[in-house]
Amino acid sequence: MGLKKYKLGEYIERSTANNHSLKYKEDMIVGVTSDGVFSSPKGNVDGVDLKPYKIVDNGDFVYNPSRFDLGSIAYRTEGLCIVSHLYQIFHLNDKGKEKIDPIWLFIYLRRNEFRREVTFRNFGSQRPEFNFNDLSDIDLPLPSIELQRKYVDVYLSLQNNLAAYQSKVDDLKLVCDGYIEDLKRKVPSKKIGDYILESNVKNSDNKIKEVRSVSVTKEFKLTNAKVNKNELSNYLVVRPKEIAFVQTTGNEKVLAFAYNDQDYPVVVSSVDKVFKSKDESALDLQFLSLYLSRKEFDRYARFNSWGSAREVFTMDDMNDVAIPIPDISVQREIVNIHKCYIERQRIASQLKEQLNNLCPILIKGSLQN
Repeated sequence: MGLKKYKLGEYIERSTANNHSLKYKEDMIVGVTSDGVFSSPKGNVDGVDLKPYKIVDNGDFVYNPSRFDLGSIAYRTEGLCIVSHLYQIFHLNDKGKEKIDPIWLFIYLRRNEFRREVTFRNFGSQRPEFNFNDLSDIDLPLPSIELQRKYVDVYLSLQNNLAAYQSKVDDLKLVCDGYIEDLKRKVPSKKIGDYILESNVKNSDNKIKEVRSVSVTKEFKLTNAKVNKNELSNYLVVRPKEIAFVQTTGNEKVLAFAYNDQDYPVVVSSVDKVFKSKDESALDLQFLSLYLSRKEFDRYARFNSWGSAREVFTMDDMNDVAIPIPDISVQREIVNIHKCYIERQRIASQLKEQLNNLCPILIKGSLQN
């Protein structure tokens, strides 16, 4: 016989406390990602009216009602913060605390099955929003709280392992960044124009079909534009170990560039610029790409762009860039550390995905026992 189902609304209550007194400032603002974690806001919050912002405390669930089907819900354990008034906030009431482990409920609401239910209930709405009343109407099967806690312990153990691994990954990134910062103090800067050479090789025979766009995330991506692959003769070739960059910075607000770390060439738009190292024993372009990836350089590129209607960072501007260029052995040491960081970041992402995939298994196990 299956577990008896209860309306979730019997066990939760909504929180609407706001920052009307302006007690909490901009540094307390967070948002909720689709990964179910709290994060700093991406936009500029200076001058924002903080009065309507809602107060979140430990034990509160926070979700975005217009993005609930994407998994945008988080459970607060890191202390007080404030969130946009657009978020919904709730917590377990006294009855709920007796019957439901909050982490178990968090896992339940994070499952793909629940997200599909949100999508189904929102179907046909002009503006799909899963509000508190919708959430309260959910039928919730409840195993004993003791059984819930057994499965929560498994989840938390895996989550702690992931956090420990991610911490080590972040340490690698700090080491890599620290090396570069240290170079700025110890190695004189030189213009990279003495070390790089523009490549203007066209795909004239139309043999290369690997069309890429240069992304603001500093990587090559498959282009979203409709491209006739039989008409690529005017595209620029980017061979392995070469860099391509977009000359405009006005729309992107950063320098969009990519280093070709593959063992095959790709082609990019003819309006982009491509360059290579004159001597790979003097300048490793992968080391240069690490330097160009820094936020400080994005600000430099924006500042040094010219033109009011169309801000441009040209090949001449790139040649004028001065950076510390250490011995090639040091460059490659930094590159190797970064490669290690990238690989471990990939593994961390896989572990995170596995943890998310474990949610329905844990819930299913708790409901069947």
